[in-house]
Amino acid sequence: MTNIPTVDLFVIGGGINGAGFARDAAGRGLSVVLCEKDDLAEGTSSRSGKLVHGGLRYLEYYEFRLVREALIEREILMNNAPHIIWPMRFVLPHSPQDRPAWLVRLGLFLYDNLGGRKKLPGTRTLNLHRDPEGASIKDAFKKGFEYSDCWVDDARLVILNAVDAGERGATVLTRSACTSARREGDVWCVTTTNSVTGQILEFKAKVLVNAAGPWVTDVVTRVAGSNSARNVRLVKGSHIIVPKFWKGEHAYLVQNHDKRVIFINPYEGDKALIGTTDKPYEGHAEDVAAGEDEILYLIDAVNRYFKEQLTRDDVLSTFSGVRPLFDDGKGNPSAVTRDYVFDLEEAGGAPMLNIFGGKITTFRELAERGMHKIAKFFPDLGPDWTDAAPLPGGDMKDADYDTFCGTLKIDFPWMSRGLRRHYGRLYGTRVASVVGDAKSVDGLGRHFGGTLYEAEVNYLLAHEWAQTAEDILWRRTKHRLHLSDAEQSAFTEWFDHTRSQAA
Repeated sequence: MTNIPTVDLFVIGGGINGAGFARDAAGRGLSVVLCEKDDLAEGTSSRSGKLVHGGLRYLEYYEFRLVREALIEREILMNNAPHIIWPMRFVLPHSPQDRPAWLVRLGLFLYDNLGGRKKLPGTRTLNLHRDPEGASIKDAFKKGFEYSDCWVDDARLVILNAVDAGERGATVLTRSACTSARREGDVWCVTTTNSVTGQILEFKAKVLVNAAGPWVTDVVTRVAGSNSARNVRLVKGSHIIVPKFWKGEHAYLVQNHDKRVIFINPYEGDKALIGTTDKPYEGHAEDVAAGEDEILYLIDAVNRYFKEQLTRDDVLSTFSGVRPLFDDGKGNPSAVTRDYVFDLEEAGGAPMLNIFGGKITTFRELAERGMHKIAKFFPDLGPDWTDAAPLPGGDMKDADYDTFCGTLKIDFPWMSRGLRRHYGRLYGTRVASVVGDAKSVDGLGRHFGGTLYEAEVNYLLAHEWAQTAEDILWRRTKHRLHLSDAEQSAFTEWFDHTRSQAA
């Protein structure tokens, strides 16, 4: 009879909460298994607005504690991952027909001061007719405000947490659904099934952590055969990608007629990412897609403010995600809290921690507080540690990315500026591991277009659980946005052929 491995913690869900939880636990000395039914970050965590922010609009719903905690986390994450998280200035044109200027300014004052801001510049008032940030805004809007938040590569944030968890001893299983979990005395017997190979694995675990996001209730009821008094409310958020239509590296935040705010962010150099919508969603989370009504809604919101008018033909791509918000009974999807709630089940034997809600900005704090919830089951648990621990590639002196870029130029003089930027932003101080022994561009192997070379593909296969062309083109990187259809097809054909030969 095969021995079934016993671990301290079994985490279901390879999104930001699951990956962050696995990393925190592994760093405290626990044995950990993380399983994900698809690819890491394939669901909600790669379909966000890609911001680390306090949630300016949450102040309107009196979520002061949530905003304060998120602003504190913003500073922590900037220091721990300066390669994938960086400051961004947001211009908010004021519309007299919507929120009054004094209320907006008061909100921004609170936003500047609630979270102990240290690294980011504060708010300033703009004359949109005179200041360059207003050049692309219609003349009807004269006054504006500019404030700070941060950009994040959301999918890479998940990947790097999983990488760090793996390097600290955790086992990471992708495309491996948890097909059953049952209590036997004081342990869980957990089974996973790999959707690609069909391999079935069994584990025993002292504690089960359910970080399945939109599928959290499904795991509670169908997989674990349990129940919870708490639930999530699924809210659909869609984004569009268009060519960038203003000068400068700043972003915009505009208020729409329905009181929602829309972010218009520079994206991948020459593009803009616009979103998000907020719509109740009742379908399967796997099937979510941007509706035509949402696309037109976002276009109309932009066209209300900007001189250059977007059309449907300007939309290069869309994506949509399902946010699993804790169901607090609010009727308006925009008013539903972005806070998270834990439900610790202890009755019946082995404990199970269910996670409801949450947002990318607070994932680290969520994991830390979740560990506090289950600490009593692990008497020798290590202390909190993630607040001062850089993510892989983020160990730069003083978290100074610009100075680090200077060292890249010295270390890799043969790289183009664009290639250095690509490697630096995605891999930080681990660029040397990506390029290996290459001393020239030719040493990076086959070139597939843009900044995609064979060396990077090999690195992602070996170190970041990439298994398909889409894993590489869309989640580990954003090469898909920079390759032509023909180049993408050629890469996919080469990748699939190479993988089949290696199998």
